[in-house]
Amino acid sequence: MASQWLKARQTKYASYATIYILIVLAIVVVANVLANRYEKTYDATANKRYSLSNETKKIVDELKGPATITYFNQSGRFQEGKPLLDEYADLSSKIHVNYVDPDKDPNAARAAGIRNLNAATVEVNGHTEIANDMTEEGITGALIRDIKGNTRTVCFVTGSGEHQIDDTSRDGLSHLKELLGRDSYQTQSIDLVTQAQVPADCTAIVIAGPIHDYEQPEVSAIQTYIDNGGRAFFMLDPPLKMGPSAIGDNDALTSLLAGWGVTMDKDLVLDLNPIGQIAGLGPQVPLVTSYTAQPIVADLKGTATAFPLSRSITTSNTSKATVEPLFSSSGSSLATTDLSNPRVNIKDPSNKKGPLVLAAAVTLTGGKPNQQGRFVAIGSSIWASNRFIDFNGNGDLASNAINWLTSDEDLISIRPKAPEDRRITMTQAQLRTVRIVSQFVLPLIVILAGILVWWKRR
Repeated sequence: MASQWLKARQTKYASYATIYILIVLAIVVVANVLANRYEKTYDATANKRYSLSNETKKIVDELKGPATITYFNQSGRFQEGKPLLDEYADLSSKIHVNYVDPDKDPNAARAAGIRNLNAATVEVNGHTEIANDMTEEGITGALIRDIKGNTRTVCFVTGSGEHQIDDTSRDGLSHLKELLGRDSYQTQSIDLVTQAQVPADCTAIVIAGPIHDYEQPEVSAIQTYIDNGGRAFFMLDPPLKMGPSAIGDNDALTSLLAGWGVTMDKDLVLDLNPIGQIAGLGPQVPLVTSYTAQPIVADLKGTATAFPLSRSITTSNTSKATVEPLFSSSGSSLATTDLSNPRVNIKDPSNKKGPLVLAAAVTLTGGKPNQQGRFVAIGSSIWASNRFIDFNGNGDLASNAINWLTSDEDLISIRPKAPEDRRITMTQAQLRTVRIVSQFVLPLIVILAGILVWWKRR
């Protein structure tokens, strides 16, 4: 009787075990089938480093027909490009991905103009572009060139001490040139001193921190260009009168902007907010974290930008201009009009109190029918130089401003992020506290706990 009961119990347990094993196997099989059919990933990085950017999603949403991405590599190395290309294929059913081995099909590579491995082409509506590289910027850039179908050139004005696009020093704009290239913009320098006329192939012009005054013929050329529907980006520093090279007042140019509702005040903004100092910035570098809903800055919410040696701006709408402020300094900022003294008296009653407008976007009516002029004005130019363009959202702001000026609002977004520096910076007192806790306090707690347990058992 006992043996029968034991056998019955063993049989019951064996049945339970068998059922549980079958259930687990069924769950594993179903999970694998669903994973293969519906491949989903989750990007847990803080800056979504492994996700396609909003820019790419907007471009894909703009597709009217199918797009084909053809990847060229050796068969055994297709995995090098597959993770990125799968992300594009998952965005839309309009995107198709083909894989070609140039060693097995050299004619296809030759016809596409591909000379190297790990390369891709993007075809939309019969038009094919080669991706600059196998990154999101390269693939999306090819999509943009396919969709837009026209050359967009950003012209940087030179001749009066402006920052230069081919200058790789700290004050140059070579990094900005690279950013614009990722959005498939061409860049070139133009001189309005020798030829007071904006070339016809300039989609937008940039005036980046002139040191010397613009003469009236140059200002007239800029006015004519914008009145006829042109687009311009003004980055005008405060006219500081200290150091070996004083910055000119540029009255003719600032008077032009004032007539369009944007007055570039002759002052220097200081930000006394301690948050900027924690970020390693001095009071001469206003830190901005709050923006308006204007398209240039709407996507920058939660992102900081910095504007060293900036002037404030006074805005007002006119019968011809619609002026939209973009962002302001913090409430703890002030502006001094003493531009010849390196030591600023923050208690001077003549100082303007913040918040102070630092940038504005303007849309002009009139000129050519159905073609509005646009310009963006910011009271600083160093923020876009090589030493500051990579600071948090500065690069995004520069790209977004150009996108808005050239009527490419669909491209305005936060670009793919580089790996973040997640190091913890601590003061000497904090380091000392961490050392004491880790080397002495925690081991002492463990020892005391051990003694207590031993005493209790004893």
